[in-house]
Amino acid sequence: MHFRTIGTGFVIAVLAALLCAASAVSPQPAAAQSYCPNPAHARPGKVPVDLAAAVAKAFQIDAGAVRDAAYVRCVGGKLMGCYVGANLDCDKADTRRTLPGATAWCRENPGSSNIPMSATGHDTIYAWSCKGSRAVVGKAVMMVDLQGYVANNWKEIR
Repeated sequence: MHFRTIGTGFVIAVLAALLCAASAVSPQPAAAQSYCPNPAHARPGKVPVDLAAAVAKAFQIDAGAVRDAAYVRCVGGKLMGCYVGANLDCDKADTRRTLPGATAWCRENPGSSNIPMSATGHDTIYAWSCKGSRAVVGKAVMMVDLQGYVANNWKEIR
């Protein structure tokens, strides 16, 4: 018997091609297969019954919490979930640089170094303070995803 030696470069190239092919055809997670082809699901909605277990598992919550305070939406073929908790908002982020609630807070609390979320809303992405009686936008404290939602509030559901 005669064996032929192949070069290391060839083996690496073949392995790389196989890995690329496998990742290109990897199927959507089971939870997203029936829900995410519908473009109407790009906006947050209540969790359908058949997705409740996957959402509960992702957030480590029970089914009752999913029914009462969780939402799903699709980003391309990905199923994303959000669970409303203390200070978490599943709606679009508020990127405004002036807020009526912050303005009112500063009129009543001039010079405050911090404006609470009860005045700004839980969906603002900025830290706020008062310069005298004027509300001042600070640095961004939350990132916004490409669809305009607070990125850290949403996770992929598998």
